[in-house]
Amino acid sequence: MLQNDSLTGSSILSKENIIDDYRLACESRQVSLLGRKDTMGGRSKFGIFGDGKEVAQIAMARAFRRGDFRSGYYRDQTIEAALGNLSWQQFFAQMYAHADLLHEPNTGGRSMNGHFSTRWLDENGQWLDQTQLHNSVCDISSTAGQIPRAVGLAYASKLYRANKDIQNLTTFSNQGNEIIFATIGDASTSQGMFWEAMNAVGVLQVPLLTSVWDDGYGISVPIKYQTTKASISKALAGLQRNEDEPGIEIITVNGWDYPALIETYQRAAALCREEQVPVLIHVTELTQPQGHSTSGSHERYKSKQRLNWENDHDCNRRFRNWILQNGYATDEDLELIETEAKETAHQSRNQAWQSYRKDLDKEYLATIQLLQNAMHESAFASEISNIVLELSKTYLPVRKDMVSSIRKALRLMGSEEHKSRTALLDSLHNSLKENEKRFSTHLYSNSADSPLLVKAVEPIYSENSPTVDGREIIRSYFNALFERDPRVLALGEDVGMIGDVNQGMAGLQEKFGELRITDTGIREATIVGQGVGLAMRGLRPIVEIQYFDYIYYALATLTDDLATLQYRTAGGQKAPLIVRTRGHRLEGIWHSGSPMGTMLSSLRGMHVIVPRNFTQAAGFYNTLIKGDDPALVIEPLNSYRQKEILPDNISEICLPLGVPEVLRQGKDITIVTYGSMCRIVMEATVQLQQLGIEAEVIDVQTLLPFDIHSSIIESIKKTSRVIFADEDVPGSASAYMMQQVLEKQNAYRWLDSAPATISAKDHRPPYGSDGDYFTKPNMDDVLETAYRIMRESDPVLYPELF
Repeated sequence: MLQNDSLTGSSILSKENIIDDYRLACESRQVSLLGRKDTMGGRSKFGIFGDGKEVAQIAMARAFRRGDFRSGYYRDQTIEAALGNLSWQQFFAQMYAHADLLHEPNTGGRSMNGHFSTRWLDENGQWLDQTQLHNSVCDISSTAGQIPRAVGLAYASKLYRANKDIQNLTTFSNQGNEIIFATIGDASTSQGMFWEAMNAVGVLQVPLLTSVWDDGYGISVPIKYQTTKASISKALAGLQRNEDEPGIEIITVNGWDYPALIETYQRAAALCREEQVPVLIHVTELTQPQGHSTSGSHERYKSKQRLNWENDHDCNRRFRNWILQNGYATDEDLELIETEAKETAHQSRNQAWQSYRKDLDKEYLATIQLLQNAMHESAFASEISNIVLELSKTYLPVRKDMVSSIRKALRLMGSEEHKSRTALLDSLHNSLKENEKRFSTHLYSNSADSPLLVKAVEPIYSENSPTVDGREIIRSYFNALFERDPRVLALGEDVGMIGDVNQGMAGLQEKFGELRITDTGIREATIVGQGVGLAMRGLRPIVEIQYFDYIYYALATLTDDLATLQYRTAGGQKAPLIVRTRGHRLEGIWHSGSPMGTMLSSLRGMHVIVPRNFTQAAGFYNTLIKGDDPALVIEPLNSYRQKEILPDNISEICLPLGVPEVLRQGKDITIVTYGSMCRIVMEATVQLQQLGIEAEVIDVQTLLPFDIHSSIIESIKKTSRVIFADEDVPGSASAYMMQQVLEKQNAYRWLDSAPATISAKDHRPPYGSDGDYFTKPNMDDVLETAYRIMRESDPVLYPELF
């Protein structure tokens, strides 16, 4: 009698499917084994594989439908192969970092192996039909980093189901019937992101099906040191839903039990899809036959008893025994499948390697020939001969070896003039250009929807334009935005009922409903993750970090996931999320809002916008909504109650990114600043004028991008002196601005005085007006710094102030 006859005869557990699943499990195991050999043999830099998880992943893939999403991690090779997203040749191409999308479409060789993604964008950067794809969000290596965005991907399904106004977006959703499959290793569930996300989805009740692959270890650390009760399902038991209270459905299943896994995933997916209930499947008793990665052997930290247990509980071995016991195949049948799986793996590996080396070997031979030609024409023939010898001895030479050899030869030849040197120069320039395309493109959008292409629309004022608080400006803008674009939604702490803590969205939830303006818990990482997932699915979320200083809670998600998305997929995926926050209050350690340098260092791939008032903020929001890049907007916290004139066309204003504005003309000294510092600098210029100094004030408006037309140098040509002023710590954003202007724009050539920076103290500002005054830049500091520079040039005209 069959051991699981209740499942026999179903379309899922037909004999044909069972045999196909075993074949795939064998192939996946074989590519893992070969992958490790390739790394140890020097063909790849590193290897990390999904061996030991094959059967559970096949079961998960059986429940996956077109339009669903995987937000997983770097051991999901079997899932991707089962869904048809990954060929084994592509698997090896990624191991070799083959920077050609035809061979490695996941990341174009930019990510190490095991980082898979579906290309959602065509060659022009426009969205493809996600409902026809088995969608995989590009993996990241940061442990648990895939979980925050999974919250948003699942929340999008809930919104598409509940909000009829967006159900016309049929290339992004089939009325919300998609579910999201998140995967995570058991040790990574110790991360705060995971716990925050589980709490969030329990509250939101969204269709997220999370699989925890539990092989008992986090690299070398056993589960008893990782998780309370040594079980994530037991530790999460308080989130288990019941008849009276919503929550999460928690299921445990052994990772070697094929029929139980099939049944579990079918049942869990149906519950998730039909009832929009979050589900967690704790897949236990998994193994890692090759250990964590190619960095070392698991025999260093696993006992012989454990290793024997893993051998006995290997999922492929158990699957094989189950097939034999139930009569689905004979031993000879399975041996043939296993042999064919080895052949398939070897063939895929060889094809990938040959494709990878084809162009490299061609370039290598061409480089050798160019260098040999140079030997015959150069006075440094002996030295170039040594370069050729060194290159010829290089094991598996790659482009860096060839380019480095050419550079060495050119440095030797100096100013020699002959054909071979010209040929080497041409080769070098062509190589640098091609490798720029291979490795440094798609940091930002290249599509027709790039926010850099949005045309400026100036504000229009009339006699009837009222003067109102800044908060009324931004509220009027958001009201118009939500009226015209049903894709736009806002979420964050206190944005809903009270309309955010500074009233920028006052009354909008009542008007547009909770689906559009949504309060969240205090959980910055998953607020941003929620926004990332929504933006990936065609919506235009604006998520709020209540105060800029709290952005550190979400920084890992911003920098590891959102900011790198277009780059690490080589233009294959995007998430045009707007993160809204507020800073520059000028008082208090936790509300000063000035860690700009951290953002500039961490968020390349996002735009960083620093408006000085709310008319500007509205113009930048409009530009970003029309574009398709992610951005961080830091509103000036101390300007919500400052008066501004409300433009008649507040809903149409668009401000260009990367274009500074001259706030005040001057001939003596240039002061470059942004945000709330503009007001302080402008106050200083009034007193400077009384002292006979005409300062020119420039508001950079955006830090990323920064002055794309190199206009600031024109001011410095006129004044020959410059100050860079901001509220960040010394050597941070002020130093960044100085580098952009003096180095990138070569403005140092026009200086008659040393450039100066004005910044805060090394520490965060203490609370209170005195603490602020003595630790952050103030009007007196700006005035005296400018005066000191002018006094250096003419001490008679500008005597000591005191």
